[in-house]
Amino acid sequence: MPNFLSELLARERFVITTHVRGDGDAIGSVLALARVLGKLGKSAAAILPDAPPPNLDWLPGADDALVCDGGLEQAQLIAQADALVVVDTNAARRLGGLADAFRHADGTRFLIDHHPSPEGWFDHEYVRVDASSTGELIFELIAEMGPQLVDFEVATHLYTAIMTDTGSFRFSSVTPAVHRIVADIVEFGGIVPDEIHAQLYDRRSLTSLRLLGRALERIDLRYDGALGFLAISRQFMFDAGGERGDTEGLVNYILSVDGVRVAVFFLETDFGTKISFRSHGNVPVNKWASSFGGGGHRNAAGAFVKGYLDEVVERVLESAPQYIEFAETETGSMSDADAEYLSELLKSRSS
Repeated sequence: MPNFLSELLARERFVITTHVRGDGDAIGSVLALARVLGKLGKSAAAILPDAPPPNLDWLPGADDALVCDGGLEQAQLIAQADALVVVDTNAARRLGGLADAFRHADGTRFLIDHHPSPEGWFDHEYVRVDASSTGELIFELIAEMGPQLVDFEVATHLYTAIMTDTGSFRFSSVTPAVHRIVADIVEFGGIVPDEIHAQLYDRRSLTSLRLLGRALERIDLRYDGALGFLAISRQFMFDAGGERGDTEGLVNYILSVDGVRVAVFFLETDFGTKISFRSHGNVPVNKWASSFGGGGHRNAAGAFVKGYLDEVVERVLESAPQYIEFAETETGSMSDADAEYLSELLKSRSS
């Protein structure tokens, strides 16, 4: 970290970004870093690939973040920056319309991330795959700069980042160190955790709750109930009056079904299907997601696949046994009773 931090602080003009469809960890990390660098007298612009979802647009400084528009002004900001910082993703394709500008800019490229296998175009990396979130890494950097920099706004950003990426502190990535970090964030920033939680999770519209009810009825199971999945089409969203953000967290409902070890959520968009993978315990889903051009962590990953929704669903579900160890009956193999029944049936037909 010392070398990374010294290189980072040696720069004066920063542009910071993250992945498309930013979540709490991504946007919280961007805003926290931009806020701290600004307090240090640096020029720090946040440019997001797309607008924050409704459950995150309340974050302090979210209104000041630019949204990628492909315009000349933003292109000049990137070209003039001596530091381009990418947080919470390590692949150019995840930067949306900012990918080419960041990859080919003259400034030094920095990566702060907790995902494995970063691409090779970054000049300096602060990566730790066992971190609970990118927000945890941002806190570690800020703590080295001086914990007094964690004011109310920065604490709000960091708490949001860590809480959302740990499933409200219930994922296996949560360690005693994470709890100590969160305690420091709460103390230094003087934040009230339940107010942040309410902003994130208790602002659902009546329409979104009705969509949730209709969606839960569509959950289906495969492999003797070990895999649960839900597919939502554009037509379903239109009929339900749903908006972006209304499907947030649906994959966790699937995972909560008794007996389900792996959950997959499919959301059809105008350009393809967004897929969210989740799992319990030691069941890894990141390699499975990677096989469809995505990636992530052992228990939480994602991908985006072009093609018709039904075709994508079947391709993904049929490939599950290549990456997930199911019991013999779960993979679709016949039980002894079924095999015996089939044998007797064939005998009767041949006689």
